[in-house]
Amino acid sequence: MKEAPLVSVLTTCYNRESYLAECIESVLNGHFQDFELVIVDDQSTDDSVAIAKRYASQDARIKVHLNEVNLGDYLNRNHAASLATGKYIKYLDADDMLGKWALDIMVDAIERFPDAGFALFDHGPNRPLYPRLLAPEETFEAFYSGEHDFFHRSPLTAIIRRDAFESLNGFTGARYVGDFEMWHRLATHFPMVMMSAWPVFWRRHDAQESEDIRQDPIIPLTYLQLSETMLQREDCPLSPDRQEHHVQQAKRKTARSILYGFKRHGIGGALRMKRHSNRSWTQLFKDSFS
Repeated sequence: MKEAPLVSVLTTCYNRESYLAECIESVLNGHFQDFELVIVDDQSTDDSVAIAKRYASQDARIKVHLNEVNLGDYLNRNHAASLATGKYIKYLDADDMLGKWALDIMVDAIERFPDAGFALFDHGPNRPLYPRLLAPEETFEAFYSGEHDFFHRSPLTAIIRRDAFESLNGFTGARYVGDFEMWHRLATHFPMVMMSAWPVFWRRHDAQESEDIRQDPIIPLTYLQLSETMLQREDCPLSPDRQEHHVQQAKRKTARSILYGFKRHGIGGALRMKRHSNRSWTQLFKDSFS
């Protein structure tokens, strides 16, 4: 019986015929070869399936699954994970690519720390020179103190221990903020490895859902509200005083985002944000100066 691969690369796909071949080839041409590539098509209406099957016919490590109904982004990611057999899962959207050494770097980093549940790339002036293990409290503190920004990374920049992912029953299905939420949930229960490289290629194009984030003020507001929710959970790993400190900061950011909305998004946009927050103007002004 063939031994399971170390890494399951999970590619969820919906109408990505323009990019899928490059995505697949970036995995095949990488230096790390102990993988399976699981492609799960979510009822594409273009030639995505034909492209995936063509590559699968040439390499047994590529497995193509066709959904009977359209599941949507995060439910399809959960479905892809349920088909994985590797110790680690590595999401790679069908319009993105891995660099030649991406899997080598990720696997080396997380294998150094057996207790780690996941690893994320960090960037900026505070990134570590070598992979660094953070305990749950350290992870939350590093992000909410503003020292590191890793909770805003996409699954492209993450590698996850499959049993850790399964213990949380995968993504909740929350749209737009699903990745942000997942890193909070994983970091609550498992140590995180912070990596400092960036050996992946994130493609920007008009068909991405992330384009909505740049235009709709409610979506960034939802991120801020989720921060408040995650910080106020009983299982938040921060000490009570640091938890309260960051909760107040999160509330301040939310309130100021709405108040600044008059300038950034006009009266209509600010009113939409206020309604979405379920807070009175009095409460928003109070939180903005807390």
